[in-house]
Amino acid sequence: MNAFLYFRPQSLDEVITLLVRYGREARLLAGGTDLLVQMRHDLIAPQVVIDLKRVAELRADVQLLDGALRIGALTVLSDLIEDARVQQYFPALVEAASVVGSVQIRNRATLSGNICNASPAADTAPALLIYDAQVNLIGPDGRRTVALRRFFLGPRKTVLQQGELVEAIDLPLPREASGAAFTRLTRRRGVDLATVNAACLARRSDGVLFAFGAVAPTPILVPVSDNRLLVTSLDAAIRRAILDEVAAHTSPISDVRASREYRLAMVKVMAKRALEVALQRLTAAEAQLSPVA
Repeated sequence: MNAFLYFRPQSLDEVITLLVRYGREARLLAGGTDLLVQMRHDLIAPQVVIDLKRVAELRADVQLLDGALRIGALTVLSDLIEDARVQQYFPALVEAASVVGSVQIRNRATLSGNICNASPAADTAPALLIYDAQVNLIGPDGRRTVALRRFFLGPRKTVLQQGELVEAIDLPLPREASGAAFTRLTRRRGVDLATVNAACLARRSDGVLFAFGAVAPTPILVPVSDNRLLVTSLDAAIRRAILDEVAAHTSPISDVRASREYRLAMVKVMAKRALEVALQRLTAAEAQLSPVA
């Protein structure tokens, strides 16, 4: 690991000033579970590390705000998983966050750091995509909000401009009954990156949303307006054909974890598994809303 300057600012203004001053030579430290690993393996060599943990304006909790749950930039995954409101409204995110690294990593890693790392295989990204997550950014030109589906530009690349950082992530509360699920495939049980991961959201109003990781340069969202997928008794051949169309939106590569062909096949398997659980949860959610005779 190369030598670097270390700053521990107390305010957002200080952070932004440092980011503007040092530009691409600076990296932000929240949990550090991605940054420090990359530095130790000489994958990156920042000249400046800016520690965010003392920044007063950056929150480390989950707030109910204006019809959404706002997840502060310093909220660690363990706290996210244990939040009752996240469990109630966004179960697929709980499932995704629960398989990120080990317990020790989840006690340090932040949700904002997970998306800013912009790994195509990030486990939280597909769940956030199906829930229409909005990313709140702040920088020298003020604040702006970007839909997560537009946040990723490529492997390790995001829309963050010089001097910007993530202030919070918003998850709009659901307005109707829905069912969602997350699943993934890895080479081994325990701590490993996903070979393929998938999330699915089912709603009567607009059909089914799929999102996938590790099968394209960025996590991708694939909406399916064909409401036939909402029918649990749908003919298997028709469902296979629809899922084939879903898989056609992916563009996986071959690497140390799997071949392109294997990933293409597993996209359909993961989509089918996530869909089945999402439909079960949709049925259960609708039953809770139905009046008792």
